[in-house]
Amino acid sequence: MADRIELPTVPFPLSASHDGVWRRDEGGLVADAPGHTDFYVNPGGAESGDAESMLNAATLLGMPPEGDFQFSARVSVGFRAQYDAGVLFLWSGAASWAKFCFEFSPDREPMVVSVVTRGVSDDANAYTVPGQSVWLRVSRIGRTYAFHASGDGKTWRFIRVFSLGDEVGSHRIGFEAQSPTGDGCSVTFDDIRFVSERLVELRDGS
Repeated sequence: MADRIELPTVPFPLSASHDGVWRRDEGGLVADAPGHTDFYVNPGGAESGDAESMLNAATLLGMPPEGDFQFSARVSVGFRAQYDAGVLFLWSGAASWAKFCFEFSPDREPMVVSVVTRGVSDDANAYTVPGQSVWLRVSRIGRTYAFHASGDGKTWRFIRVFSLGDEVGSHRIGFEAQSPTGDGCSVTFDDIRFVSERLVELRDGS
């Protein structure tokens, strides 16, 4: 049976896709991402020369309560190879999911990246981060989701708003760790918070 983890600040249990990847640590969660793993569907296909399509990264997901919420964590990654990342992950189905990543860019810079997949992946780089950690947040607002990032966990920078359809009650949320081009990396999630509160304003830093 896959690992099942409960976190004191998350009001629902989380189930792992891979055994032995995830573990509780003092104040947070640690993942040892297996090598050559990712969630990405190349919109141009194999002939485009872009990143290889993969659907095999390690996830730790659970079913949140009904209604609006804000789910956030500080993400720290021991970057080693291109596209190594720690991720807040939103799952609707095999062809419908979204991930909010702290990722190692092709220029070997830590970067905030978002990917929304509806059949194929819509991949968007946001900005580089001067360090090994960043706060990421996923908010559900009615039938939509918003991604925000922060350097201090207090003032939030708007990245993206999108929908994965109307059936939000079946969506799962949690964490993902990936190393598409490398042999693995370590990811730490701490300052993990889940609040059942509606985010009122997308662009004022709240």
